[in-house]
Amino acid sequence: MIKIQNTKRYDLEERTYRFARRCRDFVKRLPRITANVEYGKQLVRSAGSQAANYIEANEALSKKDFKHRIKISRKEAKESRLWLRLCVTGDGQNLEDEQEELIQEATELVKIFSSILEKSR
Repeated sequence: MIKIQNTKRYDLEERTYRFARRCRDFVKRLPRITANVEYGKQLVRSAGSQAANYIEANEALSKKDFKHRIKISRKEAKESRLWLRLCVTGDGQNLEDEQEELIQEATELVKIFSSILEKSR
């Protein structure tokens, strides 16, 4: 029996980068109210941090360092999800749709990082 391998490659570094970039672009389009300015700053920081820490995990010098960086990535993805939920989109349906998609992506990233941690034990 011939086993067919999945040729689709999942590049998590690229995926975390795209998430951070999408969050940045989302923040740029939000209505300029005080809450969004503050939540937006936090969102951009946490989304970028989860991506940067994943890259650092891939360059880890030890298993302990790898797990620590993955834990930070997971924490930052959870934080990103919170800031996304707190942002006020106003009347823009497109913004609401983008917000929901980003919340879903943050949730998926949390699950992926959790799975990586579980498998690295």
